[in-house]
Amino acid sequence: MRTVHEVSRLTGVSIRTLQYYDKIGLLPPAERTEAGYRLYDDAALERLQQILLFRELQFPLRDIRRIVESPDFDRGKALEQQIALLTLKKEHIESLIGLARGLKAMGVNQPMSFEPFDTRKIDEYAAQAKASWGTTPEYREFEEKSKGRDQKADALLSEQMMDIFAEFGDIRHTDPSGDAAQALVRKLQGFITEHFYTCSDEILRGLGQMYAAGGDFTANIDRRAGEGTAIFAHEAIEAHCGSRKDA
Repeated sequence: MRTVHEVSRLTGVSIRTLQYYDKIGLLPPAERTEAGYRLYDDAALERLQQILLFRELQFPLRDIRRIVESPDFDRGKALEQQIALLTLKKEHIESLIGLARGLKAMGVNQPMSFEPFDTRKIDEYAAQAKASWGTTPEYREFEEKSKGRDQKADALLSEQMMDIFAEFGDIRHTDPSGDAAQALVRKLQGFITEHFYTCSDEILRGLGQMYAAGGDFTANIDRRAGEGTAIFAHEAIEAHCGSRKDA
């Protein structure tokens, strides 16, 4: 058994945070002394590890509790996601180090680059990880709407969505805030709502950011609809969401 002070020193988690985790039922201690001091066993420490893994994946505490208490919780899946995310963060840090070293060596003579500061791939992966655990009402709605659909039906929907991106591709050299682009944004939003889950402007904006993040989303869209289409769709979505917010 370890005291709350020992656990704090071992894990780097503050005593106040451990007390809060206990208060909300996320990490209750294994035992309490007669004086009321919290004691943690190995099982509690393992649960704390799982909590910290999901915190790195940017999960809200309420979702973490639901996941780790689920009878079908897959610890291996969580670890695989953590490894992937840490790898992305490692690459991000190495890029920043490389930039800093270059600036030190060459100073103002080095071409300005802001690419190492881009965290969109990390954000994209974290969003995908969240979706895979079904932590949102939208994901549960997706599960409900996809019941009974076979692979052929799923493939057809994917192709239909790519057809919409192809339409974006046809006008990708025009103004993303123009009428044609905005009509396609509404068409895409309606398609997602009808076949997958309610696509609010907030969710649509997040999807747009993933489309342009430079990962698989970007590659697949540009492969189907032409280079630059993913970024154009993102800009059109930003224009749509911005105008709706200002309205």
